[in-house]
Amino acid sequence: MRAAADREVTVILANAYRDGQLIRGEGDAKAAEIYASAYNRDPEFYSFYRSMDAYRKSMGKQGDLLVLDPDSDFFRYLNESDGSR
Repeated sequence: MRAAADREVTVILANAYRDGQLIRGEGDAKAAEIYASAYNRDPEFYSFYRSMDAYRKSMGKQGDLLVLDPDSDFFRYLNESDGSR
């Protein structure tokens, strides 16, 4: 009886994992579709957004300090800004 229960648990967990991976894959595909659509609508904004996201991800904790060359790609949008947007 215990072996049958252990087998049933294994099957249930395997099916749940498979279903979870399928759902995750569908979500990833939808996210990629949304990103591609956004990029195609306004490539400049999308590039700006990705740069800002990179800023956020490069600063991990409160008090972190990021030292960059002012000519780096990180500053591209800030340097090009003329205040009209």
